[in-house]
This record gives sequence, C-alpha cells and structure tokens, in this order.
Amino acid sequence: MPGSKLLNKVRTELRAKHYSKKTEQAYIGWIKRYILFHGKRHPADMGKDEIKKFINHLAVNENVASSTQSQALQGILYLYKNVLKKDVGWIEEIKRSARIKHLPVVLDKNEVKDILYELKGRNNLIGCLLYGTGMRLNEGLRLRIKDLNFSYKIINVRDGKGEKDRVTILPNILVNDLKQQIEKVENLHKLNDKSKNIEAPLPYALRKKYPNAGKELAWQYIFPAKNLVYVKKEGIRYRVHLHQSIFQKEFKKALTRSKVAKNASPHTLRHSFATHLLQDGYDIRTVQELLGHKSVRTTMIYTHVLNRGISVKSPLD
Repeated sequence: MPGSKLLNKVRTELRAKHYSKKTEQAYIGWIKRYILFHGKRHPADMGKDEIKKFINHLAVNENVASSTQSQALQGILYLYKNVLKKDVGWIEEIKRSARIKHLPVVLDKNEVKDILYELKGRNNLIGCLLYGTGMRLNEGLRLRIKDLNFSYKIINVRDGKGEKDRVTILPNILVNDLKQQIEKVENLHKLNDKSKNIEAPLPYALRKKYPNAGKELAWQYIFPAKNLVYVKKEGIRYRVHLHQSIFQKEFKKALTRSKVAKNASPHTLRHSFATHLLQDGYDIRTVQELLGHKSVRTTMIYTHVLNRGISVKSPLD
C-alpha cells in the first residue's frame, strides 16, 4: 500500500492546522479505504473519476448516511488539495445518500434527574456538569483547574469544536462538589511533585515556551486519569484526563438502572440543557453562545423539539 509515508504527511498537515484527533482519525480512515478500493493505487495517479466512483460506491452499495458520505469526500479532497497539491476540479454526478433530518434525543427534567441519581461519585459530578453547563463530554473532561472561575460563576471552555474558546455558566449547586474535587487533585498533585517527572500535558507548543507549566496546579485536569502515560522520548510521565469511554460506559449503566426508555448518551445531556433553557424562556442567542454554535440555525433545532405537537390537539381529547 502506498500509504505509510503519504498518511504521515496527511497527519502532519492536519496537526499543523490544529484539526481535532477525531477528524484526523476519520480522514486517515477514509483515505485508506479510498486507496484499498482502487487496488492500492497511489492517489497521485488517480483523480476525480476515481473519487466519484468511490463516493458513489458508499451511497449505492454500502448505504452510508449522507453525513458519512460527505465526511469521506472531505477527507479525500483534503488529501488532494493540501498534501498532493493536485486540483481535481468539480466532481459531478455524485449519487447522494438521502439526507434524513433527525431531531436530537432530549430528556425531560425528571428523566435527567433519574439518570443523574444513578451516577455515583465522580461520575455524578461529571454528569451534572454536562447537563448544567451544556458542555460536550470531551470539553468537560479536558477542564483544568484554571478554567473555573468561582467568583464570577463561569467556566472557560478551551479549544471547543472548531478550535474555539467560549464561556459557559458554572452552576451554583456544583461549587462545593467542584472545590472538593479540586482538593483531591491537589493531593494527587503533591504526590506528583515528589515523583518530579509527572506533569499534565500542555496544548500546542506551550511546553517549550513554559517548561514548568505542566507541573503547576493550575494546569492539572479536574478529572485526571488513574494511570499515567509515559513518553519514553521525553522521559516524562503525563497525568492525562479521564478517557471518554469510562464515563460513557457508566452513563449507559445509569440509563439502564433508571429505566428511562430513550436512546440517550452523554451528549443527550447537552441537548437537554439547550431545550430546557428555551423552555424556561431564555432567548435563542443566549443559548447559542453558551453552546458555542457558529450559526443560530444550528441552535434552532431545539425550537423544533419544543414545537412538536404543541399546536395540535388530538381529536381523541
């Protein structure tokens, strides 16, 4: 496969432009599949006809969703434009997968309460934080001590989707629990200091600019992972944040125990946050800013959730 060197170039390009890890994994995955589909031919020897054939194959033979098909096309076009520097022109006659508009799953307030009740300890705090702030799961788990402002009751969300920072609310009811969690992190940090070569990873090239920042309490994750990550090249053990999958599994167990009959996930707490704010009379622009949506049109989907069936009275009633 002509892949390894080429894929490394794609990774380097994506990381240089600060694309998320999820986007990197998705683009790399689609480029691999594109190469394999065409018998391991080098992409430089192919063009728009081969791209069209692969994208149509996804729609016709694999029946992928419209968003999946679009992601595959974007990943392959990124390869040609940014790595191979080859203009493939406008790709016509693409068979588009049917775009189905799904409304988000939203829990009512009692359902949220029932699920959160089934989450215990640290997991309960994480769940309450996601519902109370509207953060995505990865945003909540990446929080550092310096991101909480107890005086102004705000949370600074760093590097959210689209590499954007934003501010969201810090619920009063969570202040004491968060301070207790920070105390636990502080005790763990004291143990780190004794070991000397344990620190929190820093974003981008900040470690070069501030070599000791990773050892400062302010930069420690609020929800640290139990195990350390050792980077042999640097000779440093990093204490990273809790992995998403750990909370996702606990949330699924809590959902089952709560007997809430909905296909909910941690992200459903974010949908519920937005919907309940609109129910309580907050304007859509405020909700848009708290969620970090680029366009208010994205936020408007929650108004559709609120409007379902409200203006129609059943003939049975």
